Order: sequence, then C-alpha cells, then structure tokens
Amino acid sequence: MTAPTAPASGSAQPAPDVAWFALSPEEAASNLGVDPAAGLTTAEADARRAKYGANTFAEAKKASKLQLFTRQYADPMQLVLLVAGVICLFLPGQFYTGVFLLLLTVFNAWMAMNQEGKAEASASALQSMMVVKAKVRRNGDLAEIPMDQLVPGDIVNIEAGDLVPADARILSAATLEIDESALTGESVPTPKQVDAVAADAALGDRVDMAFMNCQVTRGAGTVLVTTTGMGTEVGHISGMLQATGIEKTPLTKQLDALTNQILVIAGVALIISIGLGLYRGVQAQELFLSAVAFAVAAIPTALPAVVTAILSRGSQTLAAAGAIMKRLRSVETLGSTSALNSDKTGTLTLNQMTAVQMTIVGRRYAISGDGYQTTGQITHTGGQPDVPLAQYLLPMALCADAEVRNGELVGDPTEGALVVLAAKGGVDPALTREQYPRVATLPFDAAYKMMATFHKMKDASGKDVIRGYIKGAPDQLLGRAVSAHGPDGVEMPVAQLRDNYLAENERLGTMGLRVMATGQKDFDPASFDPNADLLPAIDGLTLLAIVGIVDPPRPAAKAAIAEAKGAGIQVRMITGDHAVTAEAIAHQLGIEGRAITGAEFRAMSDDEAVRQIDGIGVIARVSPEDKVHLVDILRKKGHVVGMTGDGVNDAPALKKADIGIAMGITGTEVSKQAAVMILTDDNYATIVKAVGLGRAVYDNLMRFIRFQMAGLFGFIATFLGSSLLNILGGIPFLPLQTMWLNFTVNVFQAIGLGYGKPREGLMAVPPRPKEQKIIPPRLMRWLVSYGLVIAAGTLGVLAWADGAYGDVIARTMGVTTFSMFRLFSSLETADEDESLFGGSILANRPLLIATGLSVLTIILATELPFLQRILGTVSLSIDQWAICILVSLSLIVVEEARKLFKIRTGDEPVTMAAPALA
Repeated sequence: MTAPTAPASGSAQPAPDVAWFALSPEEAASNLGVDPAAGLTTAEADARRAKYGANTFAEAKKASKLQLFTRQYADPMQLVLLVAGVICLFLPGQFYTGVFLLLLTVFNAWMAMNQEGKAEASASALQSMMVVKAKVRRNGDLAEIPMDQLVPGDIVNIEAGDLVPADARILSAATLEIDESALTGESVPTPKQVDAVAADAALGDRVDMAFMNCQVTRGAGTVLVTTTGMGTEVGHISGMLQATGIEKTPLTKQLDALTNQILVIAGVALIISIGLGLYRGVQAQELFLSAVAFAVAAIPTALPAVVTAILSRGSQTLAAAGAIMKRLRSVETLGSTSALNSDKTGTLTLNQMTAVQMTIVGRRYAISGDGYQTTGQITHTGGQPDVPLAQYLLPMALCADAEVRNGELVGDPTEGALVVLAAKGGVDPALTREQYPRVATLPFDAAYKMMATFHKMKDASGKDVIRGYIKGAPDQLLGRAVSAHGPDGVEMPVAQLRDNYLAENERLGTMGLRVMATGQKDFDPASFDPNADLLPAIDGLTLLAIVGIVDPPRPAAKAAIAEAKGAGIQVRMITGDHAVTAEAIAHQLGIEGRAITGAEFRAMSDDEAVRQIDGIGVIARVSPEDKVHLVDILRKKGHVVGMTGDGVNDAPALKKADIGIAMGITGTEVSKQAAVMILTDDNYATIVKAVGLGRAVYDNLMRFIRFQMAGLFGFIATFLGSSLLNILGGIPFLPLQTMWLNFTVNVFQAIGLGYGKPREGLMAVPPRPKEQKIIPPRLMRWLVSYGLVIAAGTLGVLAWADGAYGDVIARTMGVTTFSMFRLFSSLETADEDESLFGGSILANRPLLIATGLSVLTIILATELPFLQRILGTVSLSIDQWAICILVSLSLIVVEEARKLFKIRTGDEPVTMAAPALA
C-alpha cells in the first residue's frame, strides 16, 4: 500500500494501491474527481462503469458435466479397463464381458465425477450476497439503484440495517457502527469515524472505511465509494478462492501411487505371460482372452467402489455426530490432522459479549453466567460489607438501546452485556426503562467514545432531577469527572481515587477484557435543555463503576482442546481481535504458545516462520492472506492442516487447508461453501470427536486395503504362475469368473472389515505422519507372501483338477479355492493380534454378515444353473468341495503362526503412526 497520491491531470483514476483510509475526506473526493454535495452525473457514472466494470465478482470458468465425466478417463486404471472392454466386444463368446467392463468404467467415472464440482461454489456464494440496492447521490439528487451499478466516486448514504454496497471512505458519521466480524474477526461492531488513520493501519484498524457486504448496526453516514467488485476486500477474497485449487487428500495421493505400482507390476507380469504364450504358439484369440482375464484380475476394479462405501459410512457417522463432510475422501484426512487453526470469535467463543468483572474503586465483583441468558450471580470479595448495587446497575439498564429477549440480543453486543449484567443484579431493564423514561440522548460517537441518556428521577433527598447516565471508555469519563464512588459507596473527589481507578482499568485490560465505565450527573429540571449541545453538559460527572466484558469461551472448548493435545494435535487461535484479548482467551482455553500479531507474522521470512511456528499459539489482527500463509507454513512443517472459521475472511484459508471446517449455525454461506466439513451444532468439541471418528474410519480402511492388496498379489501370482507352468493355457480363471469373485466375496468381506469396530485407544497416539506410506516395505513383503500362499494353493488345485477332471471343473475348483482363501484372509485381518479362535470375531457383526453373504455367493456360483451358464462353472462333489476348503485353510495356519510368535508386519509397533497388517 502506497502513500496518498494526487490525481493525474484531474482525471478520476482510482488507483488500486492508494491508501484511501490515510486520505482526508476532501483529498479522497478530489482524488476521485467528485463533488460530495452533487455526486456523479449519470453520464460520468456510465463512463466509469464502462471503464471499471460492474460492482460484481468475477466468476471462474466452470467445467461442464461432460468435461468432468471425460476427465475421469485420464486414470490409468480406467484406460486399461476401457481397452479390455473394447477387445472383449470382438472376442467370440466374450461380448457380455466387454459390456460389463465398459459399464464398470462408466460407473467409476460417475462416482468420481460426483466428488468434484465444488471448486467454484465459494465465489458463487459471494455473488449471491450482492442482491441489494444502494441509496446513491446522482446529478445532485438521491436515487436508489442496484448495487452492481455503483462505480468509484459514487456518494452513498448508509444507515442501520443496510449492507455496505462497496468499499468506501467515510465522509460523515452519526454514531455509525458496522459489524465487520465476518471480514476482520472483530467480536463487536466497529465504531466509525471521519478522521484519517495511519497509512500502515491494519484492516481492522481502518475505522474511517466501510467495507463491502458488512452490516451497519447503528447510526448513519455518508460514504465515498473507492473500490468496487473484485477490487474490494471481499472481492479480493473471492479472487483468492478462485486461485486456490482443491488439492488431493493424502489418501487419494497414496492410493493413486499404489494403483500405479500395481499396474506396473501387473503390466510386467502380463508381458511375461503374453511372451510365454507367443513362444508356445498359443492362438491369438486365446492369447487375447488370457490378457483380458489377467488385466481384470490384476486391476483393483472394486477398490474405488469399496473405498467410497467405507468413507460414505464414515461420513454418515460423522453427520450423526454433528459434522457434515462434503468430500468423502476428506473423512480419512480428518483423522490425520496434526495442526488445527481455529478462529476465535464464534468458534472457540460464544460470540456473545458477557460482563465478567465489575469494579467500584476499592471493591471487586465477579459475574457468573455466559452469553445473553440472565441467569447468573454477582459476587464480591469475602469480608467486605454489602453495598447496594442498584445505583451502579441503573446506568447499564437505562444508558443502552439494546434489548435481550429470551436469550436473543437485539442491538449492540456490548450494550447487551451491560443489560444482562443489570438483570443479573435484580434490575429489570424493561421495567426500569418504563419507570424512568428517557428525555434526551447524547448518541455514541467514535470521536468522544461515550454515550449518555437523561431521565426524570429523584435524588437521594427525594428532590426531582434530570439524571444523566453516561457510559464509555474509562479514560474519557475520567477526564470529565470531578468525583467518584469509593469503596463504601461514598462520593469522593476524583483526585483521591484516580490512581486506583487507573490501576483497575489496566488490570481488566491486561486480562483481555473490553473495559467500559459508567458515571452520572444530575441536572435541575428547570434549566435542563434536551435540545442543547449535551456533550459539554456532562463535564463534572461522578464515576460509578468499571465493567470488564469478554466474548467468553465455549463451555466444551477447553476440554476438547485438551483432548486434541493428548492426541498429538497442535491447536492455534487465529483471530482479527487484539493480541491481548486473544492471548487471555487462549490461556483460559489451554492453548500453549506466545501471541503475535499478523504484522509480526508477515514480517517473518518463510524459513523463520517454519522455525518459530511451534512456539506460537495465537496470531492476532490477521488478514485473510495471513491465514492462508499460515496453512502454507504448517504444510512445510509436514502437518496435515485443519482450519476452522465462520466468516468471509476465513474462506480462503478454509479452502486452502487440508480440512476446512465451517460453523453451520453462525457461519456465513461463503465459509460453508469453502469448507469440506460443516458443524451442525457450532460446537468446537465436535471437531475433536470428528477427528477420532476419522481415525477410526482410516483404521478400518487400512484393513480393507491390506486385504485388497493381498488378494491382488494372489491374482497376479496365480495368473503368472499359470503361464509359467502352462496350467490351463495360462488362463486360470475366465474374465467373468474373476469379476464375479471381485464383486462378491472381495467386496462383501472388504465392506465387513470397513464397517467393523475400530481398535481402542486411537486418540491416545499421535496422528500418522503425512508422508507415511499406506504399505511400508516390510508390510509389502508380507502381502506378497500372502499372495504367494494363495497362488500356490490355487495353482496346485488347478493343476491337479485339470488332469483329473478337465478344464471346466478345474477352473470351478480353482475359483472356489481362491474365494475361500479370500474369505479366510478377511477373518484373520479383522484383528491383527488376537487369534481367530479367541472369540472377538463373534462381536464383529458386520463381518459375520459379510461372511454369510460370501459363502452364499460361492455356493451359488457353482450350483445355480443360471450362474453356471454365465460364469462357465459346474457343480462340485463333496470331495471336490473338501479339497478346496482344506487347501485354503493353509492361510489360517500361516497367519495363526505369525500371531503366535508375534511377528510384526509393519516397520514400527502398531499405532496410528504405523498400522500393521492384521
């Protein structure tokens, strides 16, 4: 941001790097070439709109559904299945195999396509926020026009209830306050002023500016439009959202890498198999059939469907717990979250200002209760005599416009805190206002930081007076005071109490509290003029009380943060609020580390930030760019980053993070669109619970993947062994037999494992490292060994049965043996330490149901005539069944021996950081 510049040749050129907030109103109007009294002419406005564009957000180019669909065929697995399906269409007797394979590619593409399409939703939500009109001065007259027709230089009137239509310099303000919490993270509306601020002021400190799409909560003002559309602060956020792509989750990346490895292994094995066939002079048609069968067996065709099913079940569990996942693959990412950055206002706190401390010089009071509920108590230090508090609570009820109805606030949050405090002390605001009607008001103004109301009352002697009640900044009231109430409620000269008063103000401030003071002054009804300038009239007031106000932490947040720390997750508070306030709340919540400002964070180099980030617990006064930068720094440290928030200013970081978490109740639509998880109860504790559920989903998912990989290695070894040993011409199973096995036994058992009960203690260990492989080398060797055991047993049955009964029975016995191997493998995988005969399997209801379905499909494939014709199988005798079962039981012998001797299959002990093979 540069210093203010003069206009070039008198033309109205709104330079994008001008610090408008550092210019006086006259300089800003001159820079934009406009007379504030008349506004722009229609012709000039049209010319500027043609030059600078409409006051709208640019929409990113969206991919069509056809483009999204065809994009899925860039996946190598899809291409192999597609080629295999086309070849089968022209092979005699394999037409239906080809059709099935092609339909399978369509199904996989459709499922993947449904996971996309969220990239531009955030910008679209921002665009939908702009259906509003603005009161603009054109040709010297006031007119109401759609806000998208505003241009730089327009003069606009705003008042309470309006949305600010564009970024603008404030020209005049009458008690103007604007809620900028969605943009800056400030927990209370910002009082606005006309005077310019420093050229290096942070976004939240630019109190002479009004920002687009923020709500005017009090007063009225006239503003000069400086920036429109994409040039505004919220437009800049829209651009950041469009520039931020959706990255693949760690699981997706590793599954992609694993699939590619499998394809390479299978490709080499297929080449060897085809080479052997050519060497032996096998006919082309048989060779093609062998290649298709091999390809179908080696490719993890059911992997996408089963992973989606397991993640979908996990997302349903999360939804029941109050966390809605928008992207299925992010369910497992949630479980690996190692750094959680949380917005303060509305996320860690209630976003309900609450009075928690009150001081009468020499006496301190604590106030219980949170938010806008009037239940709570005012307690004082023991050993001190009681002092009637009604006289101190009256200004809190009377010198306020806010109302609290059934726990809901209507009006200013700070006033709401004072009104609730009065009610807790037994002073009913509604009845009190009815008893002492207001006869005059000095509205709050940022220039003097006070508000005063005047009421007909009686003084202590019973004499009729007009009493003015004043509330505002303690230093401002102190500067106008001549006396103050002391410890016993007795009025004393202010000079005697000044030091104690300032000390109490400082004490409350260092606690991170927003400090408000109250005072009073009586007037003679005969001489009081409600239409006079009331600001000088309140000089000579009497100080009453000082109140400390805070947006309190959510009740469950502290316990949730402690649980997160126990699970090895770093928790940080990211806020637009002041550092002192944020640090105080952080310490209450148990967030460790020092507090710094966004300016200090921006001043660090990337290397310095990476070195220091572990010692930083709070970053205050942050901009949207700071939040995105923090995500980048944590990723450089190897973290899986979660980001929570509810405002427009949180949206870019929510989208950038591995897990963006939005508040469903208080969150803006933009933040919900940018996030991948939405909390339906706005409860921070739900996040930690969701992390535990995410770890459980990942734990079950790993069981399935290990089960799946062992089967794939078994398929590859069986087909390659068949070619090497020339068993059944190198075609141990027909393509449809392979697909039947993949989509029945394999799928049923995989889902049974994925839906089963996870291990205990998953939240008592650190999150798994981001770079950890799904299958480490030692585990890979065990999976290959499993595959070899399965292949050896299946090839033995195939070779013996081919010689004894012929190829049809041999293939039937072979596919039955292989199916039984897979069935027993899943039962052993259910618990990586306990024996299959230990009884825990009986408690795994999903796996038992899956096993029953698998047994049924194995029997039907050999005994049902309809399936016999499709699959090329025949009925088996009891002796043949016995051979298949006995051979497949060899896998249980191997696995039970491993468990007996406690042989680990992973590189490290079994924790979330290094899952071992079951």
